[in-house]
Order: sequence, then structure tokens, then C-alpha cells
Amino acid sequence: MQRFDVCNGDADGLCATVQWRWFEPAEATLITGLKREITLLGRVQARAGDEVNVFDLSMQRNQAALRALLERGVRIRYVDHHASGEIPLHPLLQAHVDLGRDVCTSLLVDRLIQGASRAWALVGAYGDNLAQVADALAMASGFDAAARAALKRMGEAINYNAYGDSELDVLLAPQHLYRCMQAYRDPLDMLATEPIIDELDAQRQADLQQVAALEPLWESPGGQVLCLPDAPWARRVIGVLANELANAEPGRAHAVLRQQADGSYSASVRAPLSRPSGAEAVCQAFGGNGRARAGGIDTLPSDLLPRFIDTFAAAPWGA
Repeated sequence: MQRFDVCNGDADGLCATVQWRWFEPAEATLITGLKREITLLGRVQARAGDEVNVFDLSMQRNQAALRALLERGVRIRYVDHHASGEIPLHPLLQAHVDLGRDVCTSLLVDRLIQGASRAWALVGAYGDNLAQVADALAMASGFDAAARAALKRMGEAINYNAYGDSELDVLLAPQHLYRCMQAYRDPLDMLATEPIIDELDAQRQADLQQVAALEPLWESPGGQVLCLPDAPWARRVIGVLANELANAEPGRAHAVLRQQADGSYSASVRAPLSRPSGAEAVCQAFGGNGRARAGGIDTLPSDLLPRFIDTFAAAPWGA
């Protein structure tokens, strides 16, 4: 029997996988990628009797591959918090999908394994911009203020490393970062031993400083649309910047666009943290995906930019 772990390469996906493999140690083939690489399940070359874990990937975007693997006789455990579409009823599928606003995949895995790797669950939650939820769980679990700050910094740094058009844009490919993470049962030990988190955080801060000179493409009291150039720093910072803006102005919605080489745009959308709903609907209208509080669009044609701004401006945030 072969085992496969398939996950998003952001903090939530990697931390969910790390938790599971500490809970159930076993050799498994890892399949992951950068943030925008969602349809990863199609890369799995599994046969009848094999086992596949899927963490933090929209089932809706992986429906065809999911059904094909089930028909082939592959057992699948699917844990996620994104749009699922119709969940197949199949004896080989264990689906743990929760679309709630205050959950992420790392927290869902934490539930399944009853907090056995709680610190890694917190890193994933902080990285997924669920700071209030993570703080409450961390305090209830006995983590002091210094530990909470360290886990938050780790989560933000790991999440930042998932953004880019290719592995050339990021400091460390997600599969290599995962191997480093998996070596430590306690993420605080990793932080004390490995330099990679400090290196990621330094690059993240440098990229954020480049945003200061940009003017919004559109804004109102309820939100703003910012457009970044086609540059390596912009490709890395787009998701982090959306979270930074959402945290700085929790009463406003934020869309961060980034110009692409072909003239189109990618987008990260955040609903107001004070009224976290609507981001998924805006993104789905343009072929994107996400959840109530956060979503993204891989390719927004340039001629649809005015319509996107109109849709963003008219969204019933929090309704």
C-alpha cells in the first residue's frame, strides 16, 4: 500500500499535514505546491488499496480527480474548509469539510486528533489570519504571550512563502519547507534551531515596505482596491498584504490585484474582519474561489477589471 499526502503549500495546508504525520507516523509521498496550485489531486498516481490524505484544497476544484480515485478503489481522507461542491457519498471517502468563518484546515485536523499537536495547529491558524481564534485557543491551552507571538510570526512567515508564480519567486519551495517543519514535534524548537523562519520574516518585511508608495486603484469608506506591479516582490507579498490590510482596517474590505506578464491580473480579496462574509462570492463571479472571509482569483482578464471593481464595490459585505 502506498500513502500520499496532498496539501496546499501555505501555512494551513503544511501545518495540517505536519500534525497528521506526527499523529499517524508513516512514510507518505508529499504532493504540494504554491498557493495558487489548487488542483493537486490530479497528480496522485494511486491504485486500489492506496491511501490519500487531502488537506486544505477546495474539493470543488478537485471533484473530477477525487471521483476518479474513488472509482479506482483508493481510500481518501479529505479535510478542508473551502467550497466543496457536492460531496460524493462513497464508502472509501472520509470527508471532514467545515465552511465556518472561524475554522481552517489546521484547526479541523486539531479536532480530529484531539489537540495532539496543538502548537502546529496554532501556527496554521495564525498563518491563515485567524489571530483571534488562535489566541483564544492558545491561551486556553496554556501558551504565554511570548509563545503566542512566536507561533504567530512563524505562521505568517510560512504563509508568506506560499505566494509566487513559480518556485523561483519564493525563498524555499513548499515541499522543502515541509520537510524542515516535519522534523520538529514542537514548532518552537524549530524556531530556536532553524534560521529559515527569521529569513522568511526578513524578506516579508522588506517586501511589505515596497507597498508604501502605491496609491489605491479605487477606494471608498467601505473598502479599497490596490494594484501591484508584475515583480517578484509583488508576487510574494500579495496574500500577506491582503491580510495586513484586513488586520489594520477591520471595518473595510480589501482587494489586492497584481499585474501578470500577459496583461491579466491575479487577486486576493478579504472581507471586513468585523463582517467576514462575501469574499467567496466576489471571487467566484470571476472564476476564483475561497471562503466567506477570504478568496482569490488566479486570472482576471484586463477587460474585466472595471467589472471586478464594480462587483467589489457593490458586494453586500456582512449582509
